[in-house]
Amino acid sequence: MTALVPRGRDRVVVAVGTVALVVAAVWRFGVSWELPAYVYLAVITTPLAVIDLRTLRLPNAVTLSAYPIVAVLLAIPAIASGSWPPYGRAAAAGAALLAFYVVLHLVNPSGMGMGDVKLSGALGALLGWLSWSALLLGALLGFVLAAVTGLALMVAGRAGRKTALPFGPFMLVGAWVAILLRPAVG
Repeated sequence: MTALVPRGRDRVVVAVGTVALVVAAVWRFGVSWELPAYVYLAVITTPLAVIDLRTLRLPNAVTLSAYPIVAVLLAIPAIASGSWPPYGRAAAAGAALLAFYVVLHLVNPSGMGMGDVKLSGALGALLGWLSWSALLLGALLGFVLAAVTGLALMVAGRAGRKTALPFGPFMLVGAWVAILLRPAVG
């Protein structure tokens, strides 16, 4: 867990990023039963992004523990509202996105790391809780942002076709855009 404690400038980036995402989650969900699940995502997002940018790895301590934490935090609004269909959709969406990432990893292990695969299920569940369209938008945006960034780096001469880029930050940004736009995407 000490890998999650940033050093130097990263500490400021993580603090500012985390506060900004917590504020965004509060703005998006208000005081609601859903809020704790998305505050949890806000708290892990910036450290995961910084770690992946620095090491090209996502720590199992966070990616794997996210599954039971997200399951419990999404059960709270289901119990409070007495409505279980969003919970079922979240579970199905998490499983679907995880399966998709597993296939991507099996097809091209050097192109999709296992940290990304492990993160995908929890992100899929949080997006799926909102809607299927939020899941599709969040997942697609991660790939679009990565492609645009990769192309920009190649044009600038800072990367080549084989340059490894951390995919976790793109997954997380795509998910947050979909979460914050959810009312518009239905």
